[in-house]
Amino acid sequence: MTTHPWRLLVTEPCDGATNMAVDEAVWRGRQAGTSPPTVRFFAWQPPTVSLGYGQPLDRNVDVVACYRLGVGLVRRPTGGSAIYHDGPERELTYSVVATAEDLNGAADLLQTYQWIGRALRRGLRSLGAPVEMVAVAVSDAPTPAFCFARTGSYELEIGGRKVVGSAQRRQGATFLQHGAVLLGVDEPRLRAVFPTTRDPLSTLTTLEAALGHRPKFDDVAATLAAAFEAEHGFTLKPDGLSADEIAAVARLVTEKYATAEWLAGPA
Repeated sequence: MTTHPWRLLVTEPCDGATNMAVDEAVWRGRQAGTSPPTVRFFAWQPPTVSLGYGQPLDRNVDVVACYRLGVGLVRRPTGGSAIYHDGPERELTYSVVATAEDLNGAADLLQTYQWIGRALRRGLRSLGAPVEMVAVAVSDAPTPAFCFARTGSYELEIGGRKVVGSAQRRQGATFLQHGAVLLGVDEPRLRAVFPTTRDPLSTLTTLEAALGHRPKFDDVAATLAAAFEAEHGFTLKPDGLSADEIAAVARLVTEKYATAEWLAGPA
């Protein structure tokens, strides 16, 4: 049970640079104490490949194919591997920005993954999907270039296949986590943009496959919001970005997320 007021933020689909700038603006605001703990649901327009913070932009993502297909490219502020993000007809992306205190002491990466995963599992099960949370995953294999090629600790699977891929970044007690909930999948585009991933569909599944129909973005967002409230005993208050957050988004798009230097990644 948390005593801090939480915000529910549902934003219109937008490009990768803007989506990542919104996440960082809220994260920086939470660090400064000017933004509330926030659960956000969003999608992407155009479809976009997001790279993990430290992931090289190399042959594992086909940049030429992305340009040919009208798929954007952006580097996330969080870690992990690359994800192909789609519009609201095929994906719901979530983000959570909070502090350890907001989560009543879930102080490290695995604890926060589990805290968020419990809410996601509850919500997806209430939709009828037989979702299971993976225990602490241990692997000596190299990190795959494609996020859905391997399930990490406290991520979610259906029938042994990953249905939600998540990534996190922490600074002090404040963290940003976001992840992709697969409603459906554009198989030709997925294969085109990840040419070195032998069979990207072999390790993932979708809510469409699990339920026999593709749920609508708005229905999934409402169900997941209710699941966060029920699982963790707080109320999510629907609201928008503050004036300061909107100004920070514009600055971060121009100075960071839309630049070639940021996309190229660490030297």
